[in-house]
Amino acid sequence: MTGFPLPAELAARARDINAGLMAPVPARDAATVVLLREGPRGPEVYLLRRKSTMAFAAGAYVFPGGSVDPRDTDQATAWAGPSPAEWGAVFAAEERLARALVCAAVRETFEESGVLLAGADPRSVVSDTTGDDWEADRLALIDRSMALAGFLAGRGLVLRADLLKPWAHWITPEIEERRFDTRFFAAVLPDGQRPRDVGGEADQVVWQRPAETLDLARKGEIFLMPPTFQTLTELAAYDGVREVLAAPREIETIMPKAVEIEGEMRLVTA
Repeated sequence: MTGFPLPAELAARARDINAGLMAPVPARDAATVVLLREGPRGPEVYLLRRKSTMAFAAGAYVFPGGSVDPRDTDQATAWAGPSPAEWGAVFAAEERLARALVCAAVRETFEESGVLLAGADPRSVVSDTTGDDWEADRLALIDRSMALAGFLAGRGLVLRADLLKPWAHWITPEIEERRFDTRFFAAVLPDGQRPRDVGGEADQVVWQRPAETLDLARKGEIFLMPPTFQTLTELAAYDGVREVLAAPREIETIMPKAVEIEGEMRLVTA
């Protein structure tokens, strides 16, 4: 058990929380989507680099994702694929939350990459989301002037829950000032759709092989948070997208903890 060493300020906060002198902040429900495509040398993932000015994970390379919007629970959302109850069983979440997590996954992926996991019917997927009208809808979702249910209904679209694969469940450590209870999903880039650099919270986007991304992180050339590093490590073991989608997954909740090892506070996952 070695873990990641904590900077002095965070180490002091960790000691206070571990001693019961400070209460951890509640974790907000969130969803993250590992967007995949088949590259010439195996699976590639879509990563965004968060702006250095962001309050959380500044400068980190991350997958698309974000917090649940209360309106993501709307039962009016047209739905195809596993039911919210089935998702709830997978992620150990009650049905209302499970619905919100799947909706947040689809909504955040569209907001942060322009990729939409929805179609005109349960068997189709939108083939192009690059027009000005799509961009207007994307911005309306971001500023919360439009909810996902209204967006899909206005375009006569069905959310394709069957295009998502459950992957992991991470909770931000109690020592952090901003915390998220995040379910990770995997999905394949739909045929015809083209993700784009949409700005907002990110200043750079890239398609990259998991192994290549990990190599850059180990060299200190890019920054990856532990959940991203672990997910990429898992994905690097697969030769193709088909193998990723076929991989069995048992979802276990992971929440790194701060522990003192030989006088130094470190963050460990086990």
